[in-house]
Amino acid sequence: MKSASLLAALLSLLASSAYAHTIFQELWVNGVSQGHTTGIRVPEYDGPITDVTSNDIICNGGINPYRQPVSAAVIPVAAGSPVTAEWHHTLKGLDPSDVADPIDASHKGPVMAYLAKVPSATQTSVTGLQWFKIYEDGLGSDGKWGVDRLISNKGKVTFTIPSCIAAGDYLLRVELIALHGAQSYPGAQFYMECAQLRITGGGSTSPATVSFPGTYSGNDPGVKINIYQTLSGYTIPGPRPFTCGGTQPTQPTQQPPTPTSTPRTSTSTAVPSPSPSSPSGSVPQWGQCGGSGYTGPTTCVAPFKCTKSNEYYSQCL
Repeated sequence: MKSASLLAALLSLLASSAYAHTIFQELWVNGVSQGHTTGIRVPEYDGPITDVTSNDIICNGGINPYRQPVSAAVIPVAAGSPVTAEWHHTLKGLDPSDVADPIDASHKGPVMAYLAKVPSATQTSVTGLQWFKIYEDGLGSDGKWGVDRLISNKGKVTFTIPSCIAAGDYLLRVELIALHGAQSYPGAQFYMECAQLRITGGGSTSPATVSFPGTYSGNDPGVKINIYQTLSGYTIPGPRPFTCGGTQPTQPTQQPPTPTSTPRTSTSTAVPSPSPSSPSGSVPQWGQCGGSGYTGPTTCVAPFKCTKSNEYYSQCL
């Protein structure tokens, strides 16, 4: 059985060696695209980081000459707003002819999002920042991974900016881990980029934080794992997500927002103004309004209605 599992892993690696890459390259706020590569520190190289002790694991930056870590644009986001990170195999964006877009299906693993408050979202240095996780999606009870759901949603994953954090500049670190080669370390492939945000509204809560590198270890059960065996569960690396209510969210099956605008320019630094914050006790379009473990408001802004996607997730549609 062990040799069969290792053979399956080897065949998967060989079959997908040409398709092993992906890039987070577009951010949507309240269902509105902010533009292709706008406000995101996108690299030219779409390969992974494998060393969890490297500074490159922070924002996929560092000294590698193929990476261009800083964008001139800063994306405005109202606290409490839903945002969508969009991934694709290459910087060409969505390519229906690309069988590996947004990432090869063999690259199963979790998807996560972190925030770090910074003096300036366009500052060059990212070392020493303090991060708190706001979203994670690992292995579901149906055997599907966060990456499987990302692929089903054509490269999009949606989560909410906490409504209680302080206003200011932040870096949003969106990450996925491909575990197809994670039987030994280094083997897991880490993909991440950082978006530059200016969060408005909000409150004064200061979440507990972690550091990169340092948060992950090569021996973590979520980093060193054989996914070709029968798994009873999966431990997502890092801390559990911060929530304003103090409860940890149950992983939802993601539903991508319907695009309302699709500017596709990488040269403009202008971004749309954020939608106004929703009234007290209400949820904006695309926001979460229910589900197992959810403790937030359940009334949607008119004319939207709280629509059940599954027992874990309801959304204003």
